[in-house]
Amino acid sequence: MEPHERGSETEINGPGRMEAFSDGVMAIIITIMVLELKVPHDPTPGGLLELWPTFTSYALSFMLVAVYWMNHQRLLKHVRHASHAVLWWNLLLLFFLSLIPFATAFVGENHLETFPTAIYGLAMLLPALTYWGLHRAILAANPDSAASRTLGHRATRKNAIAIAVYVIGIALAPVQPALTMLAILAVAIMYFLPDAFT
Repeated sequence: MEPHERGSETEINGPGRMEAFSDGVMAIIITIMVLELKVPHDPTPGGLLELWPTFTSYALSFMLVAVYWMNHQRLLKHVRHASHAVLWWNLLLLFFLSLIPFATAFVGENHLETFPTAIYGLAMLLPALTYWGLHRAILAANPDSAASRTLGHRATRKNAIAIAVYVIGIALAPVQPALTMLAILAVAIMYFLPDAFT
């Protein structure tokens, strides 16, 4: 009976269920975003071009959700025990990621106006902050993993840069909203270059 109890506890506190749930939520987030791409009523190239703010924000959001998914998978490889803190930080991360479709539609429908663009930047900043919290919680719950510690140092540095760029981008929204979008794009590019800034 004792091995069965240990096995049940390992199953509950292991990363498997958290990973599966997170994968499902991120897939739904991407699905919701693509549903916001409305077909234009104008059957001309001009009508299609009018959708460029919506498509641009969608493409950028897709890239960033994909980055979170890839980094989340990489991070969970080092998890042997998912503490309550890890589970709650993971849920908070998913909550803020779930707001990205709203922010994406908001900035796309309003053609990169100042306030919607600032909200979009904030929607990118909040997951970055909670990802950092999740990272710290995983390191605390799995202190004996040398690979986890190495990954923690490298990822913390990159995450700090991303947070700083997001804050600067949000501050630039009243000056020029396009600069906010470029700042967010810079973060996406940074994460697509795995050996950069580490």
